[in-house]
Amino acid sequence: MNIYVGNLAYGVTQDELREAFAAFGNVESANLITDKFTGESKGFAFVEMPNNNEADAAIKELNEQPLKGRPLRVNQAKPRSDRGGGGGGRSGGGGGGRW
Repeated sequence: MNIYVGNLAYGVTQDELREAFAAFGNVESANLITDKFTGESKGFAFVEMPNNNEADAAIKELNEQPLKGRPLRVNQAKPRSDRGGGGGGRSGGGGGGRW
């Protein structure tokens, strides 16, 4: 199961995140999302746990629990297509040209 972890303190490392979830079972991966230009944490991550029962236990126990002073927001990650929003290119028109 893919798990979304939000409201992370900016000092939390991937290893610390993995360790917190490993208390509930096998952690396949822990990916801290970082800014591509600065490399700094964006304050959220995704944790993959192959066993759904272990993942459910981790979600239940870690949601609202503090990690480095901030209460975590933990829930099952939604597939990209279900997140809503949507992109959309540019609005408006070109123009340009001469008069």
